[in-house]
Amino acid sequence: MKSVVIEKPGVLRIAERERPQPGAGEVRVKVVAAGICGSDVHIFHGNNPFARYPRVIGHEFSGIIDAVGEGVDPARIGTRVAVDPVVSCGHCYPCSIGKPNVCTTLQVIGVHLDGGFSEYAVAPSRNAYPLPDCIGDDVAPMIEPFTIAANICGHLKPRPDDIALIYGAGPMGLTVIQALKGVYGVKQVIVADRLPSRLKLADASGADLLIDSSVTPLPEELTRLQIKPTLIVDAACHPAILQEAALLASPAARIGLMGFSAEPSSITQQSLTSKELSIFTSRLNSARFPEVIGWFERGQVQPATLITHAFDLEEVEKGLHLFEHDAAACCKVVLRF
Repeated sequence: MKSVVIEKPGVLRIAERERPQPGAGEVRVKVVAAGICGSDVHIFHGNNPFARYPRVIGHEFSGIIDAVGEGVDPARIGTRVAVDPVVSCGHCYPCSIGKPNVCTTLQVIGVHLDGGFSEYAVAPSRNAYPLPDCIGDDVAPMIEPFTIAANICGHLKPRPDDIALIYGAGPMGLTVIQALKGVYGVKQVIVADRLPSRLKLADASGADLLIDSSVTPLPEELTRLQIKPTLIVDAACHPAILQEAALLASPAARIGLMGFSAEPSSITQQSLTSKELSIFTSRLNSARFPEVIGWFERGQVQPATLITHAFDLEEVEKGLHLFEHDAAACCKVVLRF
């Protein structure tokens, strides 16, 4: 089988490998489609502290179960599935309170374990979720990105009367916009970004107010409009945003952080406690696949609007380069198998 292997930082090759055999409790998936994520680019460049090399990347993927390991019902063979990359122990403290995404022995398929940029991949049976026929192969890899939005929304508990501000109209920001509008019915969603093309995607995703922060400073525009957001999501993932978000927020607002920067954020306690702000952080997803599959099935989100490019597996380097270097033209890239 062909697999996309990062041999070491900066070195990618499409290698011929033996098909993996599913172990006890595992299934083997014949991969049909996979999505490129920023995490894949970080692993390629050696900027992901959790990856070990060589590594088959790819954590957004779907396909068809073609083999099962011991203890797995053979009737699952032939089932179309989307794969949750979060592999957890199920019994540590985080797992016991419904947060397998921060399991004390967390492993992520495509990061700690070989992933889905391969013709075949293995995963725990419980991580392979059946797909209804109405979810096409072209959009099935988008389920995983939308689980990231589901996770932060699960913390923030959006309400229809919220005024939401989203920093960043990249893939993560766009999934959050669609969730806020299509799932939670939030009345006003404001999006700030510096790229007109991304703001155009935000508009297509349902945003109500677009702010080009390269032209008009966000604080100045919100002050002019007399807007105090009650819900803020940092999907731009810059450490300077937290302090600004606290200053812009309404009293009693909720702030959600999706970033993974190692750079420190500077913020005063007074800016938080004076308004009694709530801050939530979110990593990966906590068993959100069934929830998001339901969103797709009911048409509450429109994942196809975020897919700007599709390539064959052999063109993976082209896809990675485009995703990294052409944010104006590229949002989500899907690999076809």
